[in-house]
Parts: sequence; structure tokens; C-alpha cells
Amino acid sequence: MSDPELKARLAARFREVNGDHPMTAADDAYVTAWFTDLEDLCRAAGRDTDQVRRLMLAGRLPLPGYLRSDGAQMVPRDLFDLAEQAGGLDAMEGWFLAHWDDPATAEGEWAAYLDGQYVCLRSVTPRNIRYKDALVTAIEAAPAEPDAGTPAWTRRLHALVDELDALEPPFTAYDRLRFAGPVSRDRCIDAVRARHPRKE
Repeated sequence: MSDPELKARLAARFREVNGDHPMTAADDAYVTAWFTDLEDLCRAAGRDTDQVRRLMLAGRLPLPGYLRSDGAQMVPRDLFDLAEQAGGLDAMEGWFLAHWDDPATAEGEWAAYLDGQYVCLRSVTPRNIRYKDALVTAIEAAPAEPDAGTPAWTRRLHALVDELDALEPPFTAYDRLRFAGPVSRDRCIDAVRARHPRKE
């Protein structure tokens, strides 16, 4: 049986980071489809849920991505994979930071990762974080290119958008509340496809 006080502390920390926004039935359904209950994941992985919550509160593992309206703390199914890739939890921070040349950028990405707010990626890895940033930058810069609007430009743009689409999940309405506006899928996938239809 997990410690209810630890669970409550983690929920409070989640709300400090994300704000206190309501989860609708549609939000709950989305989160259930795309994420998993922390307690279920720990049980399947043979891990102690209380210890995992302590690691989250200590900034050694990322916070849950969502709090479902029934109180379930929802996390990515691959929550523990990054530490394994890094060679263990103690090595993870240094391994993660080493993926960026600029220390300030690296620290900012590490902080965002620990906040559990990389719900914008199907799989949260340094490579995917960097690739997503590069794709968003390229998509946002595309309208200023000299051949903007031509068939060749449109094909290039849609290739970028398709790559971003493959990295990102659909998102849910709750995300637009906690991030205070349109998410990257709205701006760089849906809006771009609507504004610049494919030219066959």
C-alpha cells in the first residue's frame, strides 16, 4: 500500500508546476489512452511506488505528466527507460546535459524534463527534444524563405510538418490551459496544414 501523504505531496507539487486546472472526461480518456498510472507502472516494473515518488519530489525523476480527475498520477510508459539508457539514475543528469553544447540550454531542458511537461513528445529523450526544437524552428522560419508558396517549398514544409507530427501525441484541452494557449501541434502542424495545403 503506497503512502497517501507522499501521493498528496506529489500532487501538490504537480499543481505548483502546472496550475490547478480541471480535467474533463475527454481529458481523462486521452490521458488513459496515452499514459499509464504510476502505481500500475511501478507494480509492473517491480519498483517501490513510494521510493519513485520520493525521487520525483527530490528532482531525480520527472513529475507525472498529468493528474487524472480520480487522482491517478499519470506518467509515460517509458518513464524509467531514460535512466537505463544513461547507465543508471546517478548518471542520468550528466548524460542528459551532455546532449547540448550550451550549458544554459542544457540546464533549462533538464528542468523542463524534471517538471514532467514534455508531454509534447511520444517518447521523451534528449534526441527527440532537440529534433522537435529544430523542426519547430524550421517550420516557423519557412514563410520567410525566398521560394515560399511554390510547390517545392510546400513539399519541404509538409515533410517537416509530417516529421513533427510523428514525434508529437495529439494533446488534450487540459494542455492548452496549463500552457496558456495553443500548443506546438496547433501552431506548427494543424495551422500550417490548413494555411498551406499540399500541392500534388
